[in-house]
Amino acid sequence: MGHGIAQISAMSGYNVVLRDIEQHFLDKAMGKIKWSLDKLVSKEKISQNQANDIYSRIKPVVDLKEAVKECDLVVEAVPEIMDLKKKVYSELDSVADENVVFASNTSTLPITEIANTLSRPEKFIGIHFFNPPLLMKLVEVIPGQKTSQDIVKLTMDYVESIKKIPVVCRKDVPGFIVNRLFIPLVHEACYVMERQGIKMTEIDSAVKFNLGFPMGIFELADFTGMDVIHKATVEMHLRDKKVIRPHPTIEKLYNEKKLGQKTGEGFYKYSDDKYERIPLSEELAEKCDPKQILANILNNAAWLVTHEASDILEIEKAANLGLGLKKPLFETAKEYGMSEIVKELEQLAQKHGQFYEPDPLLVAMQ
Repeated sequence: MGHGIAQISAMSGYNVVLRDIEQHFLDKAMGKIKWSLDKLVSKEKISQNQANDIYSRIKPVVDLKEAVKECDLVVEAVPEIMDLKKKVYSELDSVADENVVFASNTSTLPITEIANTLSRPEKFIGIHFFNPPLLMKLVEVIPGQKTSQDIVKLTMDYVESIKKIPVVCRKDVPGFIVNRLFIPLVHEACYVMERQGIKMTEIDSAVKFNLGFPMGIFELADFTGMDVIHKATVEMHLRDKKVIRPHPTIEKLYNEKKLGQKTGEGFYKYSDDKYERIPLSEELAEKCDPKQILANILNNAAWLVTHEASDILEIEKAANLGLGLKKPLFETAKEYGMSEIVKELEQLAQKHGQFYEPDPLLVAMQ
């Protein structure tokens, strides 16, 4: 993520310092940037001179104090471990100029909690790029409780200046927008498979052909990585039991190091490290009723609206750009019938507890 964010910033004219804890990490990152730029040249997207200019705007540095000297914005992209993030910001806080804005590229960790470790929480914000940053258009912008409005505007301006589309998550809620929709869905797909006694390919086909996803849920989970999903699950569930109903399969796959595409096995098995599509079809889709999966994602979308973290328009934009949904969620809901979805949730709540209770917004939309 770090070298990707550095590259897209340099491509938009910014001077970038790329910092890591050891030189060999930086050498590897600069090698990846060069490879990416060479590829753009070979595809005639940019000229060789442009590639050289972009590359020269990125300066690799190990020393933290030197790295942040005279910088305006620090985008941190260390692993999703709260103690590590806090340690990094403690170091940054002591060496960075007082005008520097800090932005964490976290996908689930609470912005306010990290900000409170700083002497200037009003200058701290969440800026969640999607992987790979070069290709994905969406960036979630998440203010913490103390983030100033000036910093929110500044961050939005930066995101737009690097030709990305920002979506603001107005409250620092677990999972923000996209992960609040996606992560619980992976667990729900496991429960649906058990309840309906069907195969993964049947669920994935129904999700792809009937709900407008770019690929199946299990396929998308393997592409994302079980390590990412498991860590996000733990962090989100720790802070809000209503957001997610963990299914033991996720933790089991994580513990067995079956992390998906990157390890050759996750929900599915893969023959090599090239991205491989799972054979899905409309015939397989007929074996699965995806209503419970749709109900789950809608309930979390409605929660975001009810708790004033977002609105339907922004959620649809995030789902389209972040999850690749081909048609709006609430439009799909109308096709199935909102009263049918609410009824489904009420029946699930009777059988499996209050996790499934329909959000007031969905009840009002019947």
